[in-house]
Amino acid sequence: MELNTIKPADGAKKDKRRVGRGIGSGLGKTAGRGHKGQKSRAGGFHKVGFEGGQMPMHRRLPKRGFVSLTKADTARVRLSELAALGVEQIDLLVLKQAGVVGGAVRAARVYLSGEIGKAIKLSGIATTKGARAAIEAAGGSVAE
Repeated sequence: MELNTIKPADGAKKDKRRVGRGIGSGLGKTAGRGHKGQKSRAGGFHKVGFEGGQMPMHRRLPKRGFVSLTKADTARVRLSELAALGVEQIDLLVLKQAGVVGGAVRAARVYLSGEIGKAIKLSGIATTKGARAAIEAAGGSVAE
């Protein structure tokens, strides 16, 4: 193989679409834009969601629910990750130093995933009901 013989695979490169070059090209006259209307004209641009002055869908529909701004600050920690730490006293600083949670995290919540076989003491970390029951069953304690 020589560098001057290398070429793209068949069908990999398409020719540029040449519009407005006569009826035989299939894209003559209106050049694929149809007849009349804002989209057919040069500079016929509108914002995403614009409906021609009609009240747009995203403003017609009611706002619902609640989006927590602090959700990203709370890390989720598996029970099995705590068991793998090998430390008895666990707080947020210990989790950060071990690399279990990121440095920007402000809070952590332990959920029941995996098993824990030894007693640990959690402080300043939230838990789910199942995780709390599993920790206490292993002889540990949770202080929030």
